[in-house]
Amino acid sequence: MGSGWQTVLADLSMILFMVTAAGVSQSPPEPPPSAAQPPQTPALGEPVALWRDETGAPALGQWLALHPDPRLRLTIIAPAEQAEAALALAHEAGRPARVVLEPGRTGLPLAALTYDLGEAARPLQAGADRPQ
Repeated sequence: MGSGWQTVLADLSMILFMVTAAGVSQSPPEPPPSAAQPPQTPALGEPVALWRDETGAPALGQWLALHPDPRLRLTIIAPAEQAEAALALAHEAGRPARVVLEPGRTGLPLAALTYDLGEAARPLQAGADRPQ
């Protein structure tokens, strides 16, 4: 019994399948970070409230007192040139704050309260997750 071209083609197909499977099973190495890639902007949930330092607006501390929910995350967004003002606002807030500096942005810093801590589903009362 001789082997025909179909057997040779089946053997080559099996070899190609095994080589491909071995190559796919290995993950490619992570590319090194380069200066050409812009940094990833942190994920920011939908704002529940926004604060701007405008005429007639309450001070940041007073505004934060209107939103006492501890699950809300304070984010201060400012142009890169306003970094010192943004840090001063974060210090003035009296609670943990994330400061995001955006190149190319203009104007004064603003503050946003969002549910982006991943804890928005946490019950407000201790023991509320226990069955009665």
